[in-house]
Amino acid sequence: MLGGSFWVAFLRNGMSITLMLSFFLMLDRPRFSMKKTIYCYITFGVLMLVGYNLWYLLDHPSFVKMAAFSILPIVGVFCSLMSCEVIYLSLYKIAASFYLFSVGTFLGVDVSRWWFGGNLWVDILVRFLCDLVMLVFTWKKLRKLFLESVDFLVDEMDLFSTFALFISIFLGAIMAYWPNLQGFSIFNMVRAFFVLFIAGVLQYTILHLYIHLGREHHYQTEKELLELNEQLLRSQIDIVGESEKEAARIRHDARHHILLIRDYVEKGNMDNLLAYLEEYGEDVENRRAKLICGHPAVNGILSVYARQARAKGIVVNIDAEVPKDTVIRDIDWVAILANVFDNAIHGCNNSGKMEQEIDIYITKRGKKIIIQCTNTCTDDVIFQKGIPKSAKGEGLGTTSIIKSALRYNGEVDFAIEDGRFVTRILLNLSVKKGNV
Repeated sequence: MLGGSFWVAFLRNGMSITLMLSFFLMLDRPRFSMKKTIYCYITFGVLMLVGYNLWYLLDHPSFVKMAAFSILPIVGVFCSLMSCEVIYLSLYKIAASFYLFSVGTFLGVDVSRWWFGGNLWVDILVRFLCDLVMLVFTWKKLRKLFLESVDFLVDEMDLFSTFALFISIFLGAIMAYWPNLQGFSIFNMVRAFFVLFIAGVLQYTILHLYIHLGREHHYQTEKELLELNEQLLRSQIDIVGESEKEAARIRHDARHHILLIRDYVEKGNMDNLLAYLEEYGEDVENRRAKLICGHPAVNGILSVYARQARAKGIVVNIDAEVPKDTVIRDIDWVAILANVFDNAIHGCNNSGKMEQEIDIYITKRGKKIIIQCTNTCTDDVIFQKGIPKSAKGEGLGTTSIIKSALRYNGEVDFAIEDGRFVTRILLNLSVKKGNV
């Protein structure tokens, strides 16, 4: 049989399969729970090990070459199905895993042959130690880098760049196998080392370039969002200031009202007094801020923006049921509701339609807050990846809504239904306060 005894082949195949799956699992965000994921990985690994060793028992002359070239697509398909990442990012992680696996194989096979003269069990021991070092390195260094930067990679990488990187890494890894398949020589080993080194440098450089670009865009977006929220808070402060001025004016006018009432009473002019009191009561009622819901921040935001919308001739209907105390921070209420209402007002103003209307519905169902806003809109709203695109590109208000919702494991959906723009937001109240 090729490559020594069956048990030696069994051991080598087991190490190869375990290493490939372990590398990808460390770098990946699984689609399923960790318990289910590990069960699926173990089951798949056992099936692969059984299949490859049955193939070995047939003593097929092409076993070594075909096994080396078939392991990547088989493992790649399985890992892609188990991953929750977009397909091109899964491809990149598969290529990176194969590269790490190839480095371990190269060090454990070719370098071992050079130093120890090809002793079978020494080769296996050296490869095991090299694989262990690569696994520890991946767990300690690469895993954290990938998981912390995965959102940056998703934003910056595209299918073409990933495919190009995938091909370069794949070719470099294949070169690590090639000396072993063609026969051992110092020249082949040096060539393989050089190709692996170049592929590693290329991978490292491009990866960090994407991460750097992603972080720059992220920090810029965060800066703009902070400025936007600062503007919203300033508008709230201005509104509070206006309310205080209004209260001062009312107190000042009260003196005049009292004098006039006293005059009516002293002269016994009861008809004029009653008429004046009725007129004064209506004026007070119109000025009184209506209680929309029991939550102070939500009530204030909705009241302010409803007044702004009605001042522009927009019909506003609000049905809000929000508990007085929730896990959602006031600043997040501002970021969500103020931006939703502001976007709705802009949508109405830009619609070009005579009848403009905003309907806002907020309710609590179990451990969730449901927010829905529908408003009059133009007929040519453009969506990009499910997000409405403003005239200036990606709207910061929309970004602020999404980021605030995700803080509570929430969901945001935008749609056009029956000629009206619909914003739906789901917030999870089960998130602990220390985690938001």
